[in-house]
Amino acid sequence: MKDLSHQPRDLDGNPVTPGLPMAMLAEVTHRCPLACPYCSNPVELVRAGSELSADDWGRVFREAADLGVLQVHISGGEPGARRDLAQIVAHARDAGLYVNLITSGIGITRARLEELDRAGVDHVQLSLQGIRPDMADRISGHPGSWDKKMGFAEWVAEIGFPLTINAVVHRQNMERLPDMLELAERLGARRIEVATVQFHGWADLNRKALMPTREQAVFARQIVNEGRVRLRGRMVIDYVPADHHAVYPKACMGGWGSTGLNIGPDGTVLPCHAAQSITWMRFENVRDRSLSDIWHLSDSFNAFRGTAWMPEPCQGCERKVVDFGGCRCQAMALAGDARATDPVCSKSPLHAQVVARAEADADATTTEFVYRRMNKGG
Repeated sequence: MKDLSHQPRDLDGNPVTPGLPMAMLAEVTHRCPLACPYCSNPVELVRAGSELSADDWGRVFREAADLGVLQVHISGGEPGARRDLAQIVAHARDAGLYVNLITSGIGITRARLEELDRAGVDHVQLSLQGIRPDMADRISGHPGSWDKKMGFAEWVAEIGFPLTINAVVHRQNMERLPDMLELAERLGARRIEVATVQFHGWADLNRKALMPTREQAVFARQIVNEGRVRLRGRMVIDYVPADHHAVYPKACMGGWGSTGLNIGPDGTVLPCHAAQSITWMRFENVRDRSLSDIWHLSDSFNAFRGTAWMPEPCQGCERKVVDFGGCRCQAMALAGDARATDPVCSKSPLHAQVVARAEADADATTTEFVYRRMNKGG
């Protein structure tokens, strides 16, 4: 008789079949010189003393490669805050992973970027907070950030890294989206990720300053669609829309525990970057258990795999294998229940309330931010 004692199961006990992850986000630190008010890091930031060592990351990268991961996105915080970043990168390359460095560019010198090239960085992803010095410096909370980023982008081009621009858009800069695309072209980017602020963590503290209007969301979609036609064959445009103004939710992470995983600075393994907002869920750590066991057997990764756990209206909806019920963290934030249909979906009974709140936030006149800061001692 077949032993089913280790059969992975969702939070209702239904059997699930884990696939294989393709990509991993390695947040090697939460330290950062910037203070962006929409930072995707949790509000409770991990201090330097709790960070995994470079050798720990090396073991994790080897386990990730054995699990099926093909590429690692080394991020933060600002990964350049790690003095041993080149060693971390070399470990990832030795594990056979494609290495993408996601950085603000602040604090990485030309000589250090060349060292990272030798260590094995394949691709650089540079974040921009605006297309003018005043806006970029105000959003980042770091005077002089614009000039430093432009200098960094020049070094990226001179060394020969492929470049992606990360452009986060929100109410205070969305009308400059055409200029962002133009800047990415000038910098020689092969790809730009236009990402509307996702309202978790720090961004949720700044909803009234960042929430775009419905008209802005329509405008951004139009600019992206036009840009994709104009730039076809020259630059790829990826787009994360303003889902508070959408009809259907995004397929967050391609489905919970489906193709990707995140590892925090202290080794905590998450199905997505905001998963710790689901406060009742326990997340395991690579210091205590192998990455393969966490991926295949942990309660956290199996909780929302498949579709059997879904409530109505998701269970009876033809889109349940398209958007997988939407974002679990957003359901937790807006409905108070991580199992609920993502309330940004037009079929959710809470949709009208979410839209009303988004429109009220978008109509707010405040432009002041709660900046991302690590408490003293971090």
